[in-house]
Amino acid sequence: MTTVILLRHGRSTANVSGVLAGRSPGVGLDDTGRAQAEKLVDRLAQLPVAAAVRSPLQRCEETLEPLLAARGLSAVVEDDLAEVDYGDWTGKTLGELGKEDLWKVVQAHPSAAVFPGGEGLATVQHRSVAAIRRHAARIAEEHGPKAIWVACSHGDVIKSVIADALGLHLDSFQRISVDPCSISVISYTPTRPFVVRVNDTGGDLASLVPKPESEEEKADSEAAEGAAQERSDAVVGGSTGVN
Repeated sequence: MTTVILLRHGRSTANVSGVLAGRSPGVGLDDTGRAQAEKLVDRLAQLPVAAAVRSPLQRCEETLEPLLAARGLSAVVEDDLAEVDYGDWTGKTLGELGKEDLWKVVQAHPSAAVFPGGEGLATVQHRSVAAIRRHAARIAEEHGPKAIWVACSHGDVIKSVIADALGLHLDSFQRISVDPCSISVISYTPTRPFVVRVNDTGGDLASLVPKPESEEEKADSEAAEGAAQERSDAVVGGSTGVN
């Protein structure tokens, strides 16, 4: 059900200053971040990118601009891929926040972490995974099940989506690294997601180009989809596994 390239925005001015920007307005890319965004055009040149979705924040818009211009695409703005609402923590330095008792919870037991005046990380995972799956289904319908698309978002958001795809509890998501302008790749199928890459900052992406499907593979795929549908119809009210 499509392959998504989870793209973290390029390096921002807040990344350099060590400030937790959150949803603060006016936080854009620095010179390094803009150079990273320009390099995406060549990095993804081999891939037939069908669509793009992004967080509404400026740094994600600026990261996608060169790629969208080169491809003649426009991005769908998705509020559920926005940065974590850090509430009262927004705008504070990481040095300050590291002294807070909640910081230890965020690192060791993030599923229980709720930011004062903001949202909880469990809520972040729920909304972001739902958004990715929703757009995956839409893009598969519009462009076919082998479509490749880009979702540009933020570090904690992307880490939570990867954790879900790996079948990891949210409490393990801090073990995942997602650097500025890195890509992580997940292929969604009718039965399960497959994590193809994590935190890739410069590797060859040729292996992601969809292969032509043989008649035998097509028949097997249709049969598998039919079987999966029968199983899903038989389970009423089952959990999606999202915290």
